[in-house]
Amino acid sequence: MLDWDGIRYFLEVARTQRVSAAALRLGVQHTTVSRRIHALEEELEAVLFNKSKSTGFTLTEEGTRFFVYAEQIESTLLSAREDVSGQSQTLSGHLRVGSTEGFGNYVLAPLMTDFQRRFPAITLDIMPVPRFISLSKREADIVISLERPQRGPYLCTKLIDYSLKLYGTADYLDNHPPIQSKADLADHTFIGYVEELLFSDRLRYLEDIVAANRVIFKSTSVIAQCHAALQGQSLAILPCFMASQDPRLIAILEQDITLTRSFWMYCHEDLRQSRRVMALWDFLKRSVQLNEPLLKGDGSVLQYLA
Repeated sequence: MLDWDGIRYFLEVARTQRVSAAALRLGVQHTTVSRRIHALEEELEAVLFNKSKSTGFTLTEEGTRFFVYAEQIESTLLSAREDVSGQSQTLSGHLRVGSTEGFGNYVLAPLMTDFQRRFPAITLDIMPVPRFISLSKREADIVISLERPQRGPYLCTKLIDYSLKLYGTADYLDNHPPIQSKADLADHTFIGYVEELLFSDRLRYLEDIVAANRVIFKSTSVIAQCHAALQGQSLAILPCFMASQDPRLIAILEQDITLTRSFWMYCHEDLRQSRRVMALWDFLKRSVQLNEPLLKGDGSVLQYLA
């Protein structure tokens, strides 16, 4: 039988990619963690981690496969404890959520602090990144993405539709030709994505509005685009949940330029049995629906559940 402590130490190192960080979370010496990992590798007769000074401890192919089973063991044990000891109201454990960059920073992060106030025994990793999060590699427990997964053993739901509009600052509008129709946009410059590095076709929208030579500033980061627009030199299409929270940004031609995209939320089917995962799932659905006005551009303040 595998030792549970060894599996627990393995999970922490896999999640933090550092023995020292795992030791801090576990409340032990880093030498204890190293010893446990070494013993687990000997017991499995497999190397679980690639070790590098620059990238830390990253999972090998064998480690990635074992990680799936280790998390299932962890989920089963936590569910058993919750069920047997009646701790359904005091859920504990660790959760990792991946999302798109803008949503993760402007909506998810503040909502997650509210979730943690309600469930203080649950620790959280939030990963707002401009790329797809891989559930097959167990990079996260729950993912919020621009696209619905086409295949896989996933529990999936449409989280919400959100709007994007054209924004500029008052200073920009005061110092550039007036904009009264879409035809006037030919006299203006724009901020957009680096097209060849787009991680989703759902981000291809600027090319339908202006000529490519009018896009003079590009970034893979929507947050960088927002900060560039705030400098008052060019216009940008931005998610309303970002731009409407900043009074310096003004929506332009709202009747003519309002785009709609969707967020999808999904997790592995086997996590349906995890009470802490389902608690977060339900919390996110209710919290995001409460903030529909913000995501549609009809509000400017993030709301929290009562």
